[in-house]
Order: sequence, then C-alpha cells, then structure tokens
Amino acid sequence: MPSSDYDPASLPDLLPLYYRRLFPFSQYYRWLNYGGVQKNYFQNREFSFTLKDDIYVRYQSFTTQNELEKEMQKMNPYKIDIGAIYSHRPNQHNTVKSGTFQALEKELVFDIDMTDYDDVRSCCSAADICSKCWTLMTIAIHILHRALREDFGFQHLLWVYSGRRGVHCWVCDEAARKLSVAARSAIAEYLSLVKGGEETVKKVVLTDPIHPSIRESLSVVERYFSQYALHEQEILGRKESVDKVLALVPEDVRKDLQQSFQNEKKPETRWKLVKDQATRKQATAKKGQHFEKEIMLQYCYPRLDVNVSKGVNHLLKSPFSVHPKTGRISVPMDLKELDTFDPFAVPTISMICEELDRPRTEEESEDTKEKENEKDAAEKRKIRDYKRTSLAKYVKYFDQFLDGMARTWKGELLRKSDLQKEF
Repeated sequence: MPSSDYDPASLPDLLPLYYRRLFPFSQYYRWLNYGGVQKNYFQNREFSFTLKDDIYVRYQSFTTQNELEKEMQKMNPYKIDIGAIYSHRPNQHNTVKSGTFQALEKELVFDIDMTDYDDVRSCCSAADICSKCWTLMTIAIHILHRALREDFGFQHLLWVYSGRRGVHCWVCDEAARKLSVAARSAIAEYLSLVKGGEETVKKVVLTDPIHPSIRESLSVVERYFSQYALHEQEILGRKESVDKVLALVPEDVRKDLQQSFQNEKKPETRWKLVKDQATRKQATAKKGQHFEKEIMLQYCYPRLDVNVSKGVNHLLKSPFSVHPKTGRISVPMDLKELDTFDPFAVPTISMICEELDRPRTEEESEDTKEKENEKDAAEKRKIRDYKRTSLAKYVKYFDQFLDGMARTWKGELLRKSDLQKEF
C-alpha cells in the first residue's frame, strides 16, 4: 500500500504530537463510557498497548478520561487494542482471587481481512491491496450491515477501516454487548458461508430453498460481480482462472463449457453460458443446482475471522490507532459514502501532523485571542487542532454515530430514574 509521505522511522517522533494534540479523547471516552448508564463500565474495560520494539502491555485500565489521556501521552503506544469489560478493574487482575476475574461484556465485533480472499483475487496477495480488490470490502460491509440490522435488529454499528488491508465492525447495542459466547458463535456461524481450508475446492454449497438472507446477499453481489469479478479480476480470462471457476461446476456441465469457451472469449458471454447451463440444470434436476450462485458467493461473499467474533475477551484494534507500517489512522467509515471510500486517501499520521504546521486562518487566530480559563483553552485548542487536519471528517462521522447512541442512553437513564422514583 503506497504511503509515500510516511516513513515508519518517524513514528516515535510523530506519536507524542498525535496523542497530545490530535487524538479525539473526548469522543473516545464518550463512546466507551456509554453514557454512564452502567456503573464502572469504563473503569473495568481492558486496554492493551503495543509499544516500540513490540513490547506488549495487557490489562491496562483507567478511571477517567484524563487518566487515559495522561497514560497514552506517556506511553505513546504504536497500537491500541480494546478488550472486554471485566468483573474487576483489569489493572488489578493479579490482586483478585483466582477464577473471579471474568470477562463479562464486550461489543459484538467482526474482523474482515483481505488476506482471507487470496484464493479469489489475482491483483494482489498477502498484505497488499489495490482499488480493484477493495471492492470485496465494500461488498462485505453492505452484506453484513444489512444482515446485522434486518436479521438481528442491531442499530448501532460502527464500521472502521483497519489502516491497512481490512475493516472492523463494532456492534454497540446493549443487547449485543451482553451476548454470551454461544450467542456470538451462533451469529458468526449464521453469517459465515464460505467454508473450508485451502484444500477445499468448493467452499459454498447452497441447498433448497435458498435462505432469504443469502438471497439478499446475492442481490448485493450481483451489483458488483460483472465489473469486479469478470473485468477487474478476469476470472473468466486467463486459463488458470477459468479452470478454477470450472472446478466449481458439475462434471458434465464442465465439459460442455470447456468446448463453448474455445469459441467464445468475452468474459460476459462466457458468464452467460455458465448461467444458461445452471438454468437448464435447475429445470431438470431433482434437487437444487445453484452453481452459478455458488461461484458468485465463493468469489465475493464476506470472509469472517469467526474466532474474533466468538470470544468476549478477544482484543480488537481500536479506532484512531495508527497502523505502524502504513502510518494510516484507523478511521470510522461513513456508510453513506461507502462506494466511494478510498483506503489510499485515509490520512497518515505524518500528513495530519504536517497539517498542524500550516498557518492558522483568520478565524482560528481570532479564536485563540478569546479569554478563557486554562482548562477550557486547552480543551478548545485540542478540538481546533484536529479540525484543522484531514482527520476532521472522520471524527465527525464518529460524532454522528455517538449522537445516535446517545439517544438510546438518554432513554435508558430516564427509565432508570423513573424506576428509582417508584421505590
């Protein structure tokens, strides 16, 4: 991933500036405190820091936003991970009786990593991505967002770009945070369709009747399939790619298609031949023959790291963490602009630190002349600082997400106060 303006060797110099002047601590605390509805919710949350030279520090916890700020500014973590809410403060886990320190709650999370698609993308492999294969992340978000909202009724979904080659989803509804391991596993399995390791050729098998959720997913895939799979990945272009597709169809159909493909080289026409064969099969077969749909799903359906979603105590990289290799900030995504989201346009730490050095506008200069007490001045300066950089729009998305959640918190706090009045 090209990050021409970023040099990993500069990270130790840039992180202190980032945590001092740009990291959105007030929004971050507002998110993880969840309106203060539950006592000790923020205090019992585990944070994990990865420091320079891969020094890994687990079970960090903080009483207040101010304490979190001071510690992060002191340690300048290369990476921040967020864990569960525990029964006791994580930084005191060594002092509590063995077996009583338990992970109680955490957001339901999903991790989608481009490396899991290496068998179906030809443009890149391993940690590399490009605009051609990024479409897979766009499809994954569309499919999972719809399923989590419509099939499960979750409302508060925070989608975050990882900073390099994937995306994370934090499902923040109270019901999601309280899910058991068994319930998390059931949801993750329900959303998993591509199954089997490297040795498995056919990774998607559909049965009759096709589940309504899979039909919804297919309608998303169909929107992108021609441009993405046929043109950009050329799955029906080179012989090697064609053979991989033909391995997914029944043997008798495969022979017919191999002959037809010798006379027809255009990817769209080749794909039409596959679909026509599937239609014919469906008309004569006793049981479902959906191999054209199975091919589309195998090439485009989201591939989840199920273990990340199952565990309550699993750590996941925090929003606004910096990716040490690319320098890119792990930013919240605006789903209204999902189809135009460009991972290469996400700001790097070096870029936003440079933007701080630009001369202030007249309006900003006027602001600084205002007489305020010291605390207000520091807080306002911090707000103005990130607003002067490319990070501003991503913090704005985060604010909008938090405003949506705050409406839920208010209702919950009112309900609690009404219950207290009754007693």
